[in-house]
Amino acid sequence: MNLRNLFIYILFVVFCSSCVPTQDLVYLQNKNDANPASITSIAFKPYRLQTNDILSISIKAIDPKVVEIFNSDVASGISMSDQMLYLKGYTVNDHGNIRLPILGEINVLGYTLEETREKIETLLLQEHFKKEAGIFVSVKLSGFRYTVNGEVNNTGTKIMYQDRVNVLEAIANSGDITVTGDRKDVKVIRQFPQGTETFSLDLTDQNVVYSTGYYLQPNDYIYVKPLKQKTWGTGKTGIESLSTLITILSLATTTFLLLKK
Repeated sequence: MNLRNLFIYILFVVFCSSCVPTQDLVYLQNKNDANPASITSIAFKPYRLQTNDILSISIKAIDPKVVEIFNSDVASGISMSDQMLYLKGYTVNDHGNIRLPILGEINVLGYTLEETREKIETLLLQEHFKKEAGIFVSVKLSGFRYTVNGEVNNTGTKIMYQDRVNVLEAIANSGDITVTGDRKDVKVIRQFPQGTETFSLDLTDQNVVYSTGYYLQPNDYIYVKPLKQKTWGTGKTGIESLSTLITILSLATTTFLLLKK
């Protein structure tokens, strides 16, 4: 094999291996080439409160004045910054308690939001109000907080104001995965009182929606690792790879001619 053919062979091999193929960029592909299945329910476990969670608690009654002491601006629908949410909300402390006016310390660690609502409502009716007062309790998280890092366009801790968030929504809210991000192995690290659990999600497969880690829980950490093409540095598109190879071949040719002299 002469030098010219060797260069052409190297050019072909590197060009084919360095580009990011389309199938690595497209989300939710039907990889089984099967007809769409019938509607299947997706398992969703309710979130159980952990320390440092911030709750928005609203308590209403037929006479608003009798429950005015319980309600802060965070529960009144007033738009607030993250800092004000931290100051005005009810934070779950290291012992798993929140501290409410009159009611005092209430343990909510490991409770769902619905269980917390029922517990507060029961305490109010048992100790302070009659059923005729029309007590209505609402308990929400003060924003759905998660952290995303790695090959996305906008890393950091994010807050979305909705009750349920899936991993695709979270990534879209972070500017999407870059071309050199590995969509086939996105890590979701979930915290529990007893430890952590890691899920590996292939976002290019439509069956990812049935994964336990597809729907996020507050305080989840998402990591998108880079593809090998980024490490190689040869370019993520055909044009970039060709430019890199032309530069390498030009340098090799110049070096060869100089040594030949």
